[in-house]
Amino acid sequence: MESEDPSSRSNSPPPPQSRRICGNCDRPQEVCLCHVIPTTPITTNTRILIIHHPHEAHHKLNTARLLTKSVRHVTTHLSRKLLHSHLTDQSPSATIYLFPPSPTTPAVTLSDLKQTLNNNDNVLLIAFDATWKHAKEMVKASQGVLESVGAIRACLDVDEGLAGGSIYDDELVLRKEPFKGCVSTLEAVARVLGAIEDKGDDIERVLIGVLREMVRLQAGFLKPVKPRPKLLKKSKLNEMKTLLE
Repeated sequence: MESEDPSSRSNSPPPPQSRRICGNCDRPQEVCLCHVIPTTPITTNTRILIIHHPHEAHHKLNTARLLTKSVRHVTTHLSRKLLHSHLTDQSPSATIYLFPPSPTTPAVTLSDLKQTLNNNDNVLLIAFDATWKHAKEMVKASQGVLESVGAIRACLDVDEGLAGGSIYDDELVLRKEPFKGCVSTLEAVARVLGAIEDKGDDIERVLIGVLREMVRLQAGFLKPVKPRPKLLKKSKLNEMKTLLE
């Protein structure tokens, strides 16, 4: 048997080194966010329950983990729907969940939310952390539990005719939102806390600052996603062709 040539061993590429991860924010050192995450998590009257879709668990741009680092009263469950067992430790006077309105289920906008809650301090906020497609499935699967606790649907201003609208789109196209009003979990929760908490403006400013910094740092390492053109329905396409003939 021929012996291995030592020179060939020295010319082989070195093994890849694993990235160093920050022990505090759990992000790679190059995009560490400890300088913007509050040293002491923010205390809120509102308790936050995040239903974390399994597909989001390992996504590098998921913002729910930043929320748990930044705010004290946050509970997360890895699940495809809300279960009664997720609410066993909760005893709110009012429960709200974030999702845009539908023809059958209206939603209270942020500008009216505080009045709807009648200045109630003991509020549980439920957020479904997922892509838009999965979030719709999760809310549908959770409807029975939501109705049983009298949960109020709340939303940011939504316009299905306008694309994007989140900080992801404003700062850098990292994750494309389907239409205006659909934003990241951290941003949506920050907007709600800004509307209903006594010091909401300060809380919202800090949380949005964390998100903006994440997007800024990530910009140097990710190739931006080009916005996909909106596809026309076949009937609309045929109508346009007829007009052009």
